[in-house]
Amino acid sequence: MQKIAVIEDEKAISDIIKYNLEKEGYTVFTAYDGEEGLELIERQNPDLIMLDIMMPKRDGLEVCRIVRQTKTTPIIMLTAKAEEIDKVVGLELGADDYITKPFGMRELIARVKANLRRIVINASKEPEEEIGQLIEGDLAMDLSKYEVSKRGGIIELTLREFELLKFLWLEKGKVFSREQLLEKVWGYEYYGDVRTVDVTVRRLREKIEDDASKASYVLTKRGIGYYFRG
Repeated sequence: MQKIAVIEDEKAISDIIKYNLEKEGYTVFTAYDGEEGLELIERQNPDLIMLDIMMPKRDGLEVCRIVRQTKTTPIIMLTAKAEEIDKVVGLELGADDYITKPFGMRELIARVKANLRRIVINASKEPEEEIGQLIEGDLAMDLSKYEVSKRGGIIELTLREFELLKFLWLEKGKVFSREQLLEKVWGYEYYGDVRTVDVTVRRLREKIEDDASKASYVLTKRGIGYYFRG
C-alpha cells in the first residue's frame, strides 16, 4: 500500500485530504508544521509528499529544499491563489507539481494518482527495456542507472527533470506543446498552468547547458513548445 505524507498546518484541510486519500486506499500520515513534517518524512519514507507552503517553524519551501537534498520522492505543493511567486519558487526548488487552494478533491486525487503512477511505471519496467545510453555532444544519459552526465561529470536531476529530458531525447527533433508535455511526462490531463513545464525546462537547462540562455539541447519552438535538438 502506497504511503502519502500530508504536511498541512490547517487541521480541517489536512483531515479532509487524509479522509479522501484513505478512501482511495492510500496510507496517510499527517504533520502540522515543517519540522514535524521533516521528521515524519524521515521516519515513514513516504511514496509521495503533499506540502503546504505557509506553515509554522519551517515553511513548505524550506522543507522542499531540504527533502530534495537527499530524496527524489514526488512533492505536490499546496498553495493559496495569492502566492503566485511561491508556486514558481516551489518548482525551482524541486517540487513536481502544485495545487492551488481552494481545490476539489477530484483534482487532488487525480494529481496524486498521476504522480504515483510514474513511480509504478518506472519500477515495473523490465531491466532490458532500460539498458542503454543516449549520447549527444558532451551530454550522456544512462537509462539503466537513471544518470545524466556531461564530460564525465554526473549531473544531479530530479526524477521529473530526468523524465522530461528522457522523453524529449527519445522523441528527438519532435516539438511538443506544454499541454502535451504535461500529459506525457507529468501523466495527467492538462489542468491549467503551463508554467510547471516552463520552470522545469529552465531548471533542466541550468543543469545541462554551459549557458542556459543559449540552449543547445532542449530548444524552444516559439509559440509552440519544446524539443530536443535533432
